[in-house]
Amino acid sequence: MNRAPYAADPHNHGGREFQPQRRAGEVQSGGEMRGPRSDFQRDRDRIIHSMSFRRLKSKTQVFIAPDGDHYRTRLTHSLEVAQIGRVLARTLGLDEDLTEALCLAHDLGHPPFGHAGEAALSDAMQRHGGFCHNAQALRTVMRIENPYPANDGLNLTWDLLEGLAKHNGPVNAPNWALAELDAAFPLDLGSYASLEAQIAAVSDDIAYDNHDIDDGLRAGFLDLDDLMESPFLQDQWHAVEKRFPNAPRDRLLRELVRDQIGLMVNDVIEHTAEQVKGIGSVEEIRGANRQLGGFSPEMAQHERTLKAFMYKKLYYHPEQVSAAERARDVIARLFAAYSQDAKLMPADWQARLPEQDPQRARVIADFIAGMSDRFAMMACEQIYGERPQGLSNV
Repeated sequence: MNRAPYAADPHNHGGREFQPQRRAGEVQSGGEMRGPRSDFQRDRDRIIHSMSFRRLKSKTQVFIAPDGDHYRTRLTHSLEVAQIGRVLARTLGLDEDLTEALCLAHDLGHPPFGHAGEAALSDAMQRHGGFCHNAQALRTVMRIENPYPANDGLNLTWDLLEGLAKHNGPVNAPNWALAELDAAFPLDLGSYASLEAQIAAVSDDIAYDNHDIDDGLRAGFLDLDDLMESPFLQDQWHAVEKRFPNAPRDRLLRELVRDQIGLMVNDVIEHTAEQVKGIGSVEEIRGANRQLGGFSPEMAQHERTLKAFMYKKLYYHPEQVSAAERARDVIARLFAAYSQDAKLMPADWQARLPEQDPQRARVIADFIAGMSDRFAMMACEQIYGERPQGLSNV
């Protein structure tokens, strides 16, 4: 693969917050050496081996506590985002390892029960600075995950951290969590991130825009008639039918999802390649004062329309709304219980609790945000004596 001049460089990155200690006789290049890996490869591996990443297997993507084995979770979604991100990065000459690491880490700050859980934590934390899953992802990898003897966090590269902080663009008004981390290890929040981070962000959009359709069809919340309400989906469906006139409908629907992903990926490649013509360094990417990696204007409009369709037909489906309300109640009750009696928390979390708010409330939110869906329901049952009902709607 030809490396583009604007790609992030694993041998010339922004450093790490904590300088690793060299062991006796160790040959060192940019950090601890455990095998022949670049620093961005090491970032990726630290994320994959983290407890927070493993817990994504039991966190909601679309459906809360689904009974079936085939619905996506935050973990499988993150893997699918990483697959799309690697393709885009390789084709555009970017650093594939940094892109993959950003894709794998982007949802580490999500609490149980998806956006319903985030809304509940935001309400509970309203007097204490609020809650944001994006900032919580940074807080997770920089302060909460603590596998190393010498420092807090996973001690990831600056390039990885700035990509997590700014993959959706500059952050001009950071919340308390991001502001606190930026003060300790400045991430240049007012600029755009690397093209690897921009590609990771659009890979997330491509993955959930299309895979949520697949899950919605499987759950019976969407059907073909629903899809035909979207002119964009209708055009692709007719093209699929024409190519495979005798195939079963379920296979055609899966082919539709694949076609959609292919269309979006190719659009991002063509549009981004055009946008970066004449760009000679990653510094120029950050200083461009605009998003360079992403959809063409035409595809961006299609994507916005598709999102609106999915909110109407799937995310705000009455059964989804009902399950989300019950999930919010679980999070609210957990926050109230731990705030009133810290002894309900595990001993190691009790030990790290500050005496006063807002710091105390923020650590309680850290504990809840790290829970899987199943653990949150089990904890609620242990405290209140009854298992939460009505959370699984598929």
